[in-house]
Amino acid sequence: MEKTVPGDETKLVSNHVLGNAALSTKKERLGDPKLSTAGNRILTCAGEEKRVGTRTVFVGHRPVSETDVYVEQKFCDNRIVSSKYTVWNFLPKNLFEQFRRIANFYFLIIFLVQVIVDTPTSPVTSGLPLFFVIIVTAIKQGYEDWLRHRADKEVNKSSVFMVENAKQVKKHSEKIKVGDIVEVKADETFPCDLIFLASSNDDGICYVTTASLDGESNFKTYYAVRDTTGLRTDDGIDSLTAAIECEQPQPDLYKFVGRINIYRSNQEPVARSLGPENLLLKGSTLKNTKKIYGVAVYTGMETKMALNYQGKSQKRSAVEKSINAFLIVYLCILVSKATVCTTLKYIWQSNPFNDEPWYNQKTIKERDTFKILRMFTDFLSFMVLFNFIIPVSMYVTVEMQKFLGSFFIAWDKEMYDEEIKEGALVNTSDLNEELGQVEYVFTDKTGTLTENSMKFIECCIDGHKYKEGISEVDGFSHTDGPSKYYGKAEKCREELFLRALCLCHTVQIKEGDNVDGLIVNQECSTYIASSPDEIALVKGAKKYGFTFLGHEADCMKVQNQKNEIEKYQLLHVLNFDPVRRRMSVIVKTSTGKFLLFCKGADSSIFPRVQQDEIQQTKVHVERNAMDGYRTLCVAFKELTQEDYKKIDEQLSEAKMALQDREEKMARIFDDIETDMHLIGATAVEDRSWTVSQEYGLIIDGSTLSLIFNPSQDSSSSNYKSIFLQICLKCTAVLCCRMAPLQKAQIVRMVKNTKGNPITLSIGDGANDVSMILEAHHPVNRSPYLCHSGIKGKEGRQAARNSDYAVPRFKHLRKLLLAHGHLYYVRIAHLVQYFFYKNLCFILPQFLYQFFCGFSQQPLYDAAYLTMYNICFTSLPILAYSLLEQHINIETLTSDPRLYMKISDNAMLQWKPFLYWTCLGAFEGLVFFFGVYFLFQNSSLEDNGKVFGNWTFGTIVFTILVFTVTLKLALDTRFWTWMNHFVIWGSLAFYVFFSFFWGGIIWQVSFFFQPFLKQQRMYFVFAHMVTSVSTWLAIVLLIFISLFPEILLVVFKNAKRKNHQTVPFNLPMLLSYKPMENGYISEMKIEDAVTNLTQRCHLRIPQMQQL
Repeated sequence: MEKTVPGDETKLVSNHVLGNAALSTKKERLGDPKLSTAGNRILTCAGEEKRVGTRTVFVGHRPVSETDVYVEQKFCDNRIVSSKYTVWNFLPKNLFEQFRRIANFYFLIIFLVQVIVDTPTSPVTSGLPLFFVIIVTAIKQGYEDWLRHRADKEVNKSSVFMVENAKQVKKHSEKIKVGDIVEVKADETFPCDLIFLASSNDDGICYVTTASLDGESNFKTYYAVRDTTGLRTDDGIDSLTAAIECEQPQPDLYKFVGRINIYRSNQEPVARSLGPENLLLKGSTLKNTKKIYGVAVYTGMETKMALNYQGKSQKRSAVEKSINAFLIVYLCILVSKATVCTTLKYIWQSNPFNDEPWYNQKTIKERDTFKILRMFTDFLSFMVLFNFIIPVSMYVTVEMQKFLGSFFIAWDKEMYDEEIKEGALVNTSDLNEELGQVEYVFTDKTGTLTENSMKFIECCIDGHKYKEGISEVDGFSHTDGPSKYYGKAEKCREELFLRALCLCHTVQIKEGDNVDGLIVNQECSTYIASSPDEIALVKGAKKYGFTFLGHEADCMKVQNQKNEIEKYQLLHVLNFDPVRRRMSVIVKTSTGKFLLFCKGADSSIFPRVQQDEIQQTKVHVERNAMDGYRTLCVAFKELTQEDYKKIDEQLSEAKMALQDREEKMARIFDDIETDMHLIGATAVEDRSWTVSQEYGLIIDGSTLSLIFNPSQDSSSSNYKSIFLQICLKCTAVLCCRMAPLQKAQIVRMVKNTKGNPITLSIGDGANDVSMILEAHHPVNRSPYLCHSGIKGKEGRQAARNSDYAVPRFKHLRKLLLAHGHLYYVRIAHLVQYFFYKNLCFILPQFLYQFFCGFSQQPLYDAAYLTMYNICFTSLPILAYSLLEQHINIETLTSDPRLYMKISDNAMLQWKPFLYWTCLGAFEGLVFFFGVYFLFQNSSLEDNGKVFGNWTFGTIVFTILVFTVTLKLALDTRFWTWMNHFVIWGSLAFYVFFSFFWGGIIWQVSFFFQPFLKQQRMYFVFAHMVTSVSTWLAIVLLIFISLFPEILLVVFKNAKRKNHQTVPFNLPMLLSYKPMENGYISEMKIEDAVTNLTQRCHLRIPQMQQL
């Protein structure tokens, strides 16, 4: 019977879906409008709700029955496109993006004014620097995009094998379509997102590494659909007739909801649920499995890997904000200068005896015609004349400094870890200087402060403590307290606890260790698990005589103390999630009993067990936690046949749901994991960095929930404010057993405090991503970094969302105290220097207008105007900003007080900006008036000739170039051959260019001969340097300009010699603020603390170890 949804375009209609389902196609736009949605469907099944937002995939592009007519579905192809530009849109798109930057747009306007209006300088003077900046930026961005194109082509053209008509067909990866059956062999990467159908293993499992997706280097186990595991040949898999209904593409790597309907001849269709354990993700690699078959469900830009790819968002650092503020000041100065000159010009010309200079060739009639328009054009001309006060080349220099500077972090050998063969990595170079401005550090503990290298230390069973190698099993037991003795635990309870450790997990054993179902050389068996905790617990049980032997079909095998093999049928796994903070398994024993084993955090287990069983175990758990161990509680519950039947029905129904599956499963898990019996607890050691025996603040996730989600009671509404005050007064706060959202809430709370402090988050796992993204600086402890990241065993999903990654937490010290400090000092000096040298450059130009009747006559030649920022003064400051070490690295890392001195953007505040501005104004005045007064004698050449206008300007320009360059030399504390080369080389280049431009070029090149009459600088520089008076003036004025700086350098050096550095630990990273009598020292909110501790159960104990 056919059934059509009104208004929809029907492609396939069948009554075979679960016996009575109507399958149809609904056209609807979801997400990206560019993606075709012809495969979107509504599936209505008997007794179920109507579900939207799903897609139906037909395995092998075959209809589910011979009577159906199959119309090819339209999904996106398997091409990956990570590039930003194409050959056709690169030029317009790149120019549009560059001219969105205010500075570039400003200089474009100036250039257009020079072209349209009769201005005193050539359009080349502003057009060439702008052209240089645009070209350099375009080349850089074009090269980066070309690399992306090349990487895309390599992926898209890679070879894959597909099964068509029971034969293998070799195609390019980009040719894969949704519904194709793909074969992937060992060590190959999955070309798209595949539903796992069958593998070469009889049990239908495969092992996969997802390091390129989330950084987890451990093997993960994936499971084939139960009814297709036997289809291990091309013929068998090609005979499969099935339809998959699943959710639309979404980026979460760990979530997937779907189901597969399998059709067999003369049989009712079979429906099986699909979850993330059945979905093989593009980018992950097949390991320890010869081959697998899978059907493509998401391809190309709809794969989870592609959806997780996002260009780095543009983050504005404090330095960039300061640059914008300084630019506004200099724009005001520019407008003021143009306004003053325009006004004074017309005041001066109001005298009938003062007319336009003869060389301007403007008559009185021309000047009086359209006077307002003439004043406006004069204002624009002055704007053009003084526009070089805005440093256009500063932006490209800053970009080059950040880009090149990021390599120094990656090249740092002291931040290279030999164990993992990785060093630091920079994902975002835009924020290098912000590493020197961090005020608060937020760090995940497990895998970040610790190494995630787990070792089973001890356990307790019914209150009895079992140390490694000393156990009740061996006939010896002791308790945690000398004054209290609990007696011996029952043998059956010990065995029940050890069986729970052997069964309640997702650990697998490598295929190579299994021979005919038996484990060969058990001591060398390799366990595979996504979490190192589970491996540690399984190994711990093995030391006490219970060995997990692996899986056989749907059974788990355990070898007990008597070397007997016990088999347990694995019925259901209630997987761990960070919200529940526990996981469970339901197994069936050989005697027919149904058992539920559960392990998890004490805060998650204690409320779900018999309350009279808690106290004995709680003592051990708290003591182990204070000793720095990771603790887990273990519980169990025996189920009746009726209980299990009900649970099985509920779980099966929830697993088949396509909408709100996770919520339904969570509710069922909560119902199942109740009324359990506590058996004991475990303590696992994770290697960590110890801290001094001081004090800290400890708060758990449940208390944080009360703080962030207060009740309506007015007395609880200010918990958050009180807690914030306490945290800000502490040097270190430890928040434990937190959900990912709570981590982000803590960061957001501090980040939004008064002053908006710079925050840095460190994490290594997927559950740290929300915290990392919330901070200004994410650092991931992973070589593929975060704002600040750490390379961890938990995974690299955090690294994908971070700006920086370091292999070990200890490397954070150098990343912040050395690299962060130096990068901030360098770029702050670069920014101030650019504004300073441009003010020195333009102020004489402004003063000159008072002596030329405000005729807009330029003081400098057009070539000097063009080359000043591009060639003469750019390379020395770039080298300085890359290489300068005003303090050696050993001192920086040993004395954190130096880091604190540059906090709060200290070097780019208004006070230092005013100092640099005054320095530039002082030197500009010295340049102009020094030359003016020294050259009052009209005859300065030996032959009695008089220096002209261009000679005067050239002398001023020469003093300017030498002074600003020598000023940088005075500021340099760390000299390398490169500093010497660019500083002295720039001065030599200026001299060479002046000789070249002033005569040689006109003598040696026939092409330039016709322009010789228009050349204003012909032999000007050569005549100038022949005058002894000129040499004396240049040397004297350079010395006068730099004399205040010389005195300052001498004073600083004397002060530095008297300064004795006293190394001490960095407070915000490695120490805690002492507390007295349970209260935070030096605080005046004791009452608030008391109120919060009473209401929220806040603990402030002495900490021996984090």
